[in-house]
Amino acid sequence: MRTLAIGDIHGGFRALTQVLERANVTTEDTLIFMGDYVDGWSESAELVEFLIALNTKQKCIFIRGNHDVWCHEWLMDGHINDVWYMHGGKETLESYQRVKYDKQQHLDFYENLENFHIDEQNRLFIHAGFTSMHGVLKEHYHKNFYFDRTLIECAVVVQQLGMEKLENTSYAPRRLKHYKEIYVGHTPTIGYDCHIPMKAHNLWDVDTGAAFTGKLSILDIDTKEFWQSDPLPELYPNEKGRNKMRVIRKK
Repeated sequence: MRTLAIGDIHGGFRALTQVLERANVTTEDTLIFMGDYVDGWSESAELVEFLIALNTKQKCIFIRGNHDVWCHEWLMDGHINDVWYMHGGKETLESYQRVKYDKQQHLDFYENLENFHIDEQNRLFIHAGFTSMHGVLKEHYHKNFYFDRTLIECAVVVQQLGMEKLENTSYAPRRLKHYKEIYVGHTPTIGYDCHIPMKAHNLWDVDTGAAFTGKLSILDIDTKEFWQSDPLPELYPNEKGRNKMRVIRKK
């Protein structure tokens, strides 16, 4: 009985089925998906169909990502966000035009995504981050849950400097103190020249760049063992995915 965190998939259905097999996932495992199920590769609608069915077979926790918000908005009222369309939405629209699906089931899937999850060991799972110094329950700007990047930037700086170098540890970033561990997606680790799940202080980033040139990762949150798919461009050789990645940070 494992608890497994799964990074951003971005329509890479082939990568998900491959890495689930490599991790020997069974119905006894709890799966925590970190968001961004759609946009990028060509099988977003197929992927959501699979996740809806998977949720009837085993315990799944689905976190809300920013791309899921955009897709949900389109599915509700037909509005196409220009930013969304340019960042993978085009491929998602095409997949929905190709696949026969129950619209209400898909609406329910997006509606029931969780902004965050806190488990019994006080481990936080969230797509992007939060800015409140008092934790996610006091966050005033809920869009931060699926857009923020300052949390991982903070964790990386703390990791580089080391808490012990602070003359007064009460000045340490309070956001990182509320939870035993924090798990995020949203910010690809390949932007930090890291191609596996990345630890920064007590934060783990499991988005290993599947939307771009990277792999899809599954992380056992207790043992920290991980499994990865093949690089997504190899699984979709005739597609560009989201093509070029804006480098977020360099060493």
